[in-house]
Order: sequence, then C-alpha cells, then structure tokens
Amino acid sequence: MSESVLVVSAHAADFVWRAGGAMALHSSRGHPVTVVCLSYGERGESARYWREGMDIEAIKATRHDEAATAASLLGANLVTFDAGDYPLEATTELRDRLAKLYRTVQPTIVLTHTTEDPWNFDHATASRLAKEARILAQAPGYDAGGEVIGAPPVFMFEPHQSEYCGFMPDVLLDITGVWDKKRAAMEAMEGQQHLWDYYTDVAKRRGVQARRNSGPNLGLTTDTMGEAYQRVFPQVAAELG
Repeated sequence: MSESVLVVSAHAADFVWRAGGAMALHSSRGHPVTVVCLSYGERGESARYWREGMDIEAIKATRHDEAATAASLLGANLVTFDAGDYPLEATTELRDRLAKLYRTVQPTIVLTHTTEDPWNFDHATASRLAKEARILAQAPGYDAGGEVIGAPPVFMFEPHQSEYCGFMPDVLLDITGVWDKKRAAMEAMEGQQHLWDYYTDVAKRRGVQARRNSGPNLGLTTDTMGEAYQRVFPQVAAELG
C-alpha cells in the first residue's frame, strides 16, 4: 500500500537530525515524502551566521538552501512557511495553512516534535500545530479545500534532550541502509556543524537498543543505526506481534 509521509518541522534543520532516516527510508521505497519547515530557525538556531555578521534575510536564504539540499538528499519535497522563530507563534492563519497542506498531501504517516520541550518552546508549538491541523483536516465541515484526510498515525521524533521532554520511545526504526543519506543531509546543514557528531552518536545508541530489542529475527548487527519515535495515538492491529 502506498504511503505518504508528512514531516512537520519547527525549523529548517530539525527534520534532518530527528527524522532524516525515516524520510530517506520511505523515499527509497517509492513513497512520497513532504517536509514542511514552519520557520527557518533564523533567530534561534543560526548563531554561527549571526557571529559572521550576516543579516536576517541572508540567514534565511542560507538556511533555505541548506534545507533544500538536505531534503533533496533524503528524497523529500520541501515546503517552507517562513512563519518566524523565537518565538514561533501558533496563529490561526498558520494552523489553517498547515491544515490545507494536510489536505493536499493526504499523509498516511505524520512525524513531528514532542509535546514538551523546555529547551525550545518552538518545538512544542510546532507539535501542537501539527496535531491540531491533523484534526481540522479530518473534519468535513472545515473549509480548507480538497478532500478530508483519514486518520494518519502521528509519531513524535526524538528531541535533543529527551529526558527533559517526557519522551518515551515505543518505536525503534532501523535506518542502517539509508544512514549515508542521513549523514550527508546532516552535513548540508553547515550552520550547525556541532550537531553532526552528536546525532551520529544518537543513531548509534538507538541502533544498539533496536538490536537488543529485536532478537535474531531482523538480523540487526553491531553496526545498526537507528531512530526513536513515540506514538501519539494507539496502533490499530489485527493481531499482536
């Protein structure tokens, strides 16, 4: 069955660190993947460029180019809303734009931030908008154009400091086969080089956990790389397993 993945990212780089593996994996299997960056992260996540003396418009342009390159490497279509960051405001207009995108993309899977993130409240705002827009796009009476969507499962991807964000992963995804694509996408985000090795280490740790929890059936090795996710809604299944 064809899947359509929608990633709702607060800033232009968030999707790379946290969901790049899932995006590359689904794209490699022929499924359409769309990532929407609600902002460029021009104020809060571009310290290097501010120190270099760039102005805000130049930073936005640079971040756009980086995100476009990363999305292309992951096989995803990039949509940018340029809604501003620090703070990212959960306006009615922004929520409506996102709901309309849901109707256009018709996602069967949604990936976004955790509900809580005391280190970056833009992330929590993006998470809330992603969930609210999903509900609105399901409502036949909501005037957003297009066809109503189904009930796509929502997966929250791993935050930077998970222990402070109430993150309890219940899905460990094997991204070993597309790790090179994720690492290349990470390196496209030149303004945040300090995160390249950090998220490589995260992928290694999650790979170890995936191997320990899968047993011999999946054939995971000591080189397994992984990503962690937490479901928002219950999984519906015909059987357990």
